[in-house]
Amino acid sequence: MQTKQLGTSDIHVTHLCMGTATFGGQADQAASFAMLDACADVGINFIDTANVYPLGAQMSERGQSETVVGQWLKGRRQHFVLATKAGGVMGPSANERGSSKQHLLTALDASLKRLQTDYVDVYQLHYDDFKTPLVETIEAMNQMAISGRIRAWGISNFQAWRLARVIGLCETHQWVKPSLIQPRYNLLFRQIERDLIPLSEAEQLGMICYNPLAGGLLSAKHQFAAKPNDNSRFGQGAAGDMYKDRYWHEREFLAVQQYAQLAKECNIPLVQMAVAWVLANPAVTCAILGASRVEQLPDVFKASDTVLTESVMTRLNEISHEFRMGDASR
Repeated sequence: MQTKQLGTSDIHVTHLCMGTATFGGQADQAASFAMLDACADVGINFIDTANVYPLGAQMSERGQSETVVGQWLKGRRQHFVLATKAGGVMGPSANERGSSKQHLLTALDASLKRLQTDYVDVYQLHYDDFKTPLVETIEAMNQMAISGRIRAWGISNFQAWRLARVIGLCETHQWVKPSLIQPRYNLLFRQIERDLIPLSEAEQLGMICYNPLAGGLLSAKHQFAAKPNDNSRFGQGAAGDMYKDRYWHEREFLAVQQYAQLAKECNIPLVQMAVAWVLANPAVTCAILGASRVEQLPDVFKASDTVLTESVMTRLNEISHEFRMGDASR
């Protein structure tokens, strides 16, 4: 599988990354190991996790995804690029959440212990914490980078203007700059093309995109009038409510029908086409795969080598144009 440099860092990652939000939750250890084995078999070298995973977990269950990844990585850590995230709620105290220096340093210690390693390749701010001064947060990331416990750092779920402030503060203080961003991006959510992507290209940031299949809606297996399957991303309690707010709307389902028809005409699985569309954007470094069982992965793996024709890209962009101009708050 092809690799690409992650921003201006010295890290090279495959076009596909295994996301682990289901590990320890929807997927038990055996199912998680099977997915990681399948990724390794096709040459994927990039694993992305977070300290709050599995997605929607109760407080006592948070960190289980990192624990599963750490168990699987035993004896092969050097062969994989490992990314994790911090900033979410990890306990009842006000000091166990957010992007304060104290919390980020403590969170990294805990993640390294669960992952059974002394460094992570990529450490990311999972959310933008408006309660903590950016200068404090960035100083903490700079300190961790200098210490060698992280090789590169990045941000997720930041608006473009906040990313611009982060970069400006790094330049002012001569601190280590972020190497990447991790935004949501797919055929049903294109708003980042308006400002975040141009900024990331200007600053030569890597871009690892999550939700390339819109939580599975782009599999075309869901029906708008039907109740979401409890085993799907849309049926997972509070996390499921978040996904329904993002995607479970008639407009999105109508678009999926058009994508499915186009995929049928091209004789290519829709999930393969949807991920290939994400990877076709030159600003994108890789796409993060989300799955709960190994059987969901083969068609998505093929996206790495899929080149969509100009006419297919034109049609996909026409159908999805309204999602470029839509409500960026969802």
